[in-house]
Amino acid sequence: MDMIGKVRRLRLADKLSLSEIVRRTGISRNTIKKWVNQAVNLKPPRYERVFSPGVLSHFEATLVEALTADAKRIKRERRYARAKWQPNKPKPP
Repeated sequence: MDMIGKVRRLRLADKLSLSEIVRRTGISRNTIKKWVNQAVNLKPPRYERVFSPGVLSHFEATLVEALTADAKRIKRERRYARAKWQPNKPKPP
């Protein structure tokens, strides 16, 4: 937010050209134009991750069920990771 305010101040108060602001700040001309032309209450740019299913999302229900079942067992009867994976592993044709 500091940089957006600085760019807007350089353009609106100091009456500098876009190319001069680019030289002083090192920010691209398109970004400068966007920041100057937008409304006063700007929010800083923020990255938003797009949801994509993971590798284990197909087995999530089964894994949660196995983990909750194992949590109730005593330690020596709990299954290790390979034993938990075996029932979910696809069978070869």
